[in-house]
Amino acid sequence: QNASLPRTRRGFDYRWPHIELFFMSKRVFIIHGWGGYQTEGWFPWLKRELEAKCFQVFIPELPDTDKPRIQKWIPALAEVVGTADENTYFVGHSMGCQAIARYVETLDRRVGGAVFVAGFFKRLTGLEDDPEVQETDRHWLEAPLDFGKARQNLGKSVAIFSDDDPWVPLDNQDDFRDKLGSKIVIERGMRHFSGSDGLKELPAALRAVEEIVS
Repeated sequence: QNASLPRTRRGFDYRWPHIELFFMSKRVFIIHGWGGYQTEGWFPWLKRELEAKCFQVFIPELPDTDKPRIQKWIPALAEVVGTADENTYFVGHSMGCQAIARYVETLDRRVGGAVFVAGFFKRLTGLEDDPEVQETDRHWLEAPLDFGKARQNLGKSVAIFSDDDPWVPLDNQDDFRDKLGSKIVIERGMRHFSGSDGLKELPAALRAVEEIVS
């Protein structure tokens, strides 16, 4: 009888080979934010957790991370992703959420979905008065974005915020909920979900990926 028991790994039932193939066919791209990098904070943890569930996971390093520009980031993301389809998913942090939405807007097809962590379209607060910082802020916040097309191409999405984020006020949730159709999750005391805050794991992001894939 023991031979008939299901084989499991990290919560998934692998009695049938097609179950494992189902998850192996799904790609997740984790997109860092302004000043971010591949090994920042909770990115490596989330990559390991998702790979243990048989997802293919990629963390691209986007160009000029300290002075990000739409005209550089979106083509770079498109090159890394290649052909996107309904088995393609995204997790973005901060400005990485903007990059995902702007990339999805350019497509002529639907992707599987996205998880947005500390994303913003409306406004940022607490930025330093450096002219280059202010210029980057305006560059992303003032550039047009067709939310209707992005939503049409997006599939399921979840947007996660913290109630004490020093840079992303909670009113940014309105655009994600009303314009992208995202489910909103509010975490307590997580600040900006940054590696500089000492955050090495983010279970809320893992749960959100599992939710949009199911």
